[in-house]
Amino acid sequence: MMNFGIQPLGTPSQESYYSATGNISNQSQKAPAEECQTCKKRKYQDSSDEMVSFKSAAHISPESAGTAVRAHEQEHVRNAYAKAANKNGKVLSTSVTLQTAICPECGRSYVSGGTTRTQIKYYNEENPYQQALKASDHNKYSGMHADYTV
Repeated sequence: MMNFGIQPLGTPSQESYYSATGNISNQSQKAPAEECQTCKKRKYQDSSDEMVSFKSAAHISPESAGTAVRAHEQEHVRNAYAKAANKNGKVLSTSVTLQTAICPECGRSYVSGGTTRTQIKYYNEENPYQQALKASDHNKYSGMHADYTV
């Protein structure tokens, strides 16, 4: 069986590991159970202006970074739905992208961050152009699906 990615070869005490390319590497990498100094010092912080978690920098272990970042990005999605509901809008689309990276010191793969994109359409009923569009749509679509019986 061929494993790709960073996987231990045999027991965690061995010095040989698969590198990111799938080749066996005998570099002096730490075992995956040990956390290197770079991983210990890594902190996550949100850069948006929304009220969500990670407004101040906080450490997350590489093992739980994926779960924490996904939950954090879900807060942004939840905020978009709340914002749309409060301002007479409709969420057209949301997408969450997680970025991964490889630690240069220990070679461990980890979730390095996330991005949430949302698209919200707002309805402005007081806008005269919106009112004219609504009237035009009414004239265009009225009677389009009428059932007549004789």
